[in-house]
Amino acid sequence: MHPTHENISDIFVIGGGINGCGIARDAAGRGLSVTLAEMNDLASATSSASTKLFHGGLRYLEYFEFRLVREALIEREVLLRNMPHISWPMRFVLPYHRDMRFEGGTPTSRLLERIMPWMRGRRPAWLIRLGLFLYDSLGGRKILPAARSLSLDGTPEGAPLKPHFKKAFEYSDCWVEDARLVSLNARDAAQRGAEILTRTRVTAARREGELWTIELEDTATGALLTRRARALVNAGGPWVGNIISDVTHIDSREGVRLVRGSHIVTRKLFDHPKCYFFQGRDGRIIFAIPYEQDFTLIGTTDADHPDPGTRPVCTPAEQEYLCNFASEYFATPVTRDDIVWTYSGVRPLYDDGAKSATAATRDYVLKLDTDGPPLLNIFGGKITTYRRLAQAAVAKLAAHFPTAKGDWTADAALPGGDFAVEQRNEMADQLQADYPFLTQAWAYRLLRAYGTEARTLLGDATDTADLGRSFGATLTEREVSWLMTHEFARSAEDIVWRRSKLGLRMSDSEINDLQDWMQANPAGDSIVAAAAE
Repeated sequence: MHPTHENISDIFVIGGGINGCGIARDAAGRGLSVTLAEMNDLASATSSASTKLFHGGLRYLEYFEFRLVREALIEREVLLRNMPHISWPMRFVLPYHRDMRFEGGTPTSRLLERIMPWMRGRRPAWLIRLGLFLYDSLGGRKILPAARSLSLDGTPEGAPLKPHFKKAFEYSDCWVEDARLVSLNARDAAQRGAEILTRTRVTAARREGELWTIELEDTATGALLTRRARALVNAGGPWVGNIISDVTHIDSREGVRLVRGSHIVTRKLFDHPKCYFFQGRDGRIIFAIPYEQDFTLIGTTDADHPDPGTRPVCTPAEQEYLCNFASEYFATPVTRDDIVWTYSGVRPLYDDGAKSATAATRDYVLKLDTDGPPLLNIFGGKITTYRRLAQAAVAKLAAHFPTAKGDWTADAALPGGDFAVEQRNEMADQLQADYPFLTQAWAYRLLRAYGTEARTLLGDATDTADLGRSFGATLTEREVSWLMTHEFARSAEDIVWRRSKLGLRMSDSEINDLQDWMQANPAGDSIVAAAAE
């Protein structure tokens, strides 16, 4: 249901990242009234700056994070079934570097070194095989193929690598369009009755009797709003601590550790569709991933970040680090001249007192304060387990909403995801056949963004003119209108860097023209929007 005329919701969620939008969707689907406020665009911070993977976290096994890894491994296939348009399987190639010694260590390596001192600094092949066996076994894998050994001699996987790499291990994980995951959760929540307020900052929240009173400011117009709710959820991500101290003014011993993860996007470095998993001499790992058909994504770094108010950027030092790291493996060195784009995000990890950013837990922690109407603070988490986090968060509040329905999201497709993952390529081919003015790349892009809703977006169009103005890189007025009216987009940046990555293919002048059009048509073009309904 929608919030009542008194603007009283069952749950008010602060934060429009993946955790906030996932919680809003879960709660709305149980019949609860929900309002969500995000001070910027959806997924404008951490949730659009991930490595774009649904994965269990192979390296977390070395930190004995078995529960987290098991939950994430199970979730990979749940999510793959529910969003086959924006997620898909990917094989990962881990070249074996028998002579590399690693600085530092993990709990596993330190334990083994005490037993076998000669192993200091090494990850032997048997240990990697054992880790991959556990990785395959912990999550009850059903859809994804198992791990295997791989020869690199004369193979596409070995061709881009230095010739001394002869052997590799290969395993499965999944790719996801992270920012689209957020906007589709928000859209589904809205379709189930939730009120989604973007560019709306929560300035104060206080307990008054059995309700929370929440004061808000529209950051575009300066208008002041008030909402009331029976429960408050703080899913502020990097700002979770600030919300506790500066918005709710409640004392808490819990905190987050802000860790900056930076990525570089380079020219295309290899031609096959698999991803590389590289181990570094400092004990860290990075991925090199096929990205947007014509590029390679390399990341990520782990560095402590000072505060959420400092905008994260991929520093020159981090760019150099990633280039040098990748160049340990690629036959052709990766240099900063190869970089076409960088991005960086702040991960709000639960502060468990770990000595290093790399060792800090990626698990989530939910803290419920019931000294009055409930306040639920969300600490940490990773994108792969967002649905389980949301389910657990609503369960924490269940005693306050006894009429709420039960768990439901495990078998519920996101908008456009109502098809089997195996059908994706066939559906893209059929989309192009039914709309012959689409190029193959254009048809595949639309299918991978909108799934079955691509046909709804295209409607009865018979040529490109029916889609309205072209802004470049296959982005048309029809699609822009859809994103404005259905997915909360308000600026060119929202569209070209979050709802899509078309900014990699568009010129500055094209992006500026898009921004001008959106400002002139703040609700989208009504005729084009109607055609897309």
